[in-house]
Amino acid sequence: MFIHDLIHQGAPDAMAIIDHDRRFTYRDLQTATAACRNRLYASGVRQGDRVGIFSRNSAEFVFAFMGIASLGAIAVPINFQLSNREIAYIIKDAGIETILTYQPLNLVDAMAQLRCDLKVSQHDIRNIGRPKAGVPDAPELSEYFNEGNPCEIIYTSGTTGNPKGAVLSHRNLITNTEQLDVMHCRAEHNVLCVLPMYHCFGLTCSLLYPLHCGATVIILDSFTPKETISTIRDERITDLYIVPSICSLLTKLASTEDMKTVRLVVSGGTTLPLKIQQDFIHKFGVDICEGYGLSETSPVVTMNPPERPKVGSCGIAVPGVQWKLLDADGNSVPQGEAGELVVKGENVMLGYWNLPDVTHDAMRGGWFHTGDVARVDEDGYLYIVDRIKDMIISMGENIYPREVEELIYQYPGIYEAAVIGIDDKLRGQAGACFYSLHDGASVNIRELKKFLQANLALYKIPREFHQMEKLPRTTTGKIAKRQILKAFQESKEKNKEK
Repeated sequence: MFIHDLIHQGAPDAMAIIDHDRRFTYRDLQTATAACRNRLYASGVRQGDRVGIFSRNSAEFVFAFMGIASLGAIAVPINFQLSNREIAYIIKDAGIETILTYQPLNLVDAMAQLRCDLKVSQHDIRNIGRPKAGVPDAPELSEYFNEGNPCEIIYTSGTTGNPKGAVLSHRNLITNTEQLDVMHCRAEHNVLCVLPMYHCFGLTCSLLYPLHCGATVIILDSFTPKETISTIRDERITDLYIVPSICSLLTKLASTEDMKTVRLVVSGGTTLPLKIQQDFIHKFGVDICEGYGLSETSPVVTMNPPERPKVGSCGIAVPGVQWKLLDADGNSVPQGEAGELVVKGENVMLGYWNLPDVTHDAMRGGWFHTGDVARVDEDGYLYIVDRIKDMIISMGENIYPREVEELIYQYPGIYEAAVIGIDDKLRGQAGACFYSLHDGASVNIRELKKFLQANLALYKIPREFHQMEKLPRTTTGKIAKRQILKAFQESKEKNKEK
C-alpha cells in the first residue's frame, strides 16, 4: 500500500476534509489529487524528484502531498516560518527544483550566499488541485516502484548545526498509521488538524491516520484559542492531537460545554508537564493520552492506550516497535533504571538524506538511537526522563532538567518553566531556571527554593532564577531552550562589557 492510497479509504460521498467554509468529500479529494498529479507531471516532475511544499495547513497541502506521492516523487514539507536563508539551505540540500507555495518566495540572494545554482520553479499551491484543460493524465507508476521507496523528507532542527533530512518511505508512513489503530478512530469521528502539517506529528497523527480510518479531518491553518475552541464546539470535534501549550490554553479558556464532544486527546511534540495534564483532566473529565515519537520514526513510538492511560507516562510501545534502554557502554540497564531509548521497527526512517556517516551513527547495531533517556515501569509503560544533550553534569552528578521542571510547575503561580545548563567555574555546570507566571501572580524565589530543597537533592537546585514575560517556543510548541540560552549568554557578555 502507498501513502496516496489513503485517499480511497473513505466512502466516496463521505466528508474527507473541512477547511473553514470549504468541504471536500473523499471523491473530491481523489479528483484534486489527480489534478495535482497531472499538473506536476506536465511541469516535468518525475519519480524520485524532490518537490517542496511551502504552505500553511490547508486542503491544498493535502492535495499536493498526495499528488507528489502518487507520482513516486518525494515531498519535502518546509516550515513556512523559516527565514529565506533556512529555506534556501533545505532547497539546496534536498535538490529541490519544484516548489509549491502559498506566497512567492524571493530566494535569489539566499541561494547566491549558499552558492546554489539550482533553478527552482515555483507554483501557486492554491491552484494545484484544480483540473486544467489540455493537461493529459500522468502515466501510472512503474511496476518496479514499491513501498520501500522514499515518500517524504522531514527536516529536523536538531540540537546543533544545520537541519538533517529524515527520509521516510511509503512503508514507514503506512506502518505508523496502522500502528495508530490503538487510538480507535472510526469513520464517524471528526479529527482536528491544528498542528502544522510540515511537522511529522501533525501530518501523520491528525491527517494520515484519520484518512486511513475514513474519518473527517477539520483543518485550521494555525492555533488561535478563540477559533480553535469555536471549531471544536461547532464541528463537534471528537479527536484532538495537540501539544502541551495548547492543553494549557484550552484548560484556561475553554468551557466544559465547548469540549463535550471530545472523546480523545493526544499530547505529543514535547513532554507534557504533570500539572498541565492534571488540570486538564480535572476540568474536562477527558484523559490525555500522552505519546512519544520523533520525525525519524514517522513519528509515533509509544502511546498511552485510551482504555488504560497512565498519567505521567508516554505510554507503551505501539505494535511492531521493539525497544531497549542502554547505558553509555551499550548495555541494557537493570529494570527501573534510566537509559537511552533505542528502537527498531518498520516505522523507522530509511536514513538521513545524503548523510551516510550520520545515518550509520544513529542506526548503529541496527537500532535507532533516539538521544532520549527513559525508564520503564513494571507494566511496560515508558517515562521520558530527558534528552541526553539537555542533561546537566554538576560536580560529576547527572541532573535531568525535566525532573526539576516538573516540581517547579507544581509551585503556585508558575506558568512555564525551563531549566537549562549554564557554565559554572566550580561545578562545571549548574542549572538556571527561566520561568513565566500566570496573570496577576507573583513568586518569592526564596520560598520557591525552600520548596525545591524539601523535594530535591541540593545539587539539583538551580543556581539562578530568571523571570521572563513569556518563554519562546518552537513552531511545534516546545520551549526553545537554545534560544533562551543564547539570549542569556549574550546578555551576560553585554554586562561584562559595561
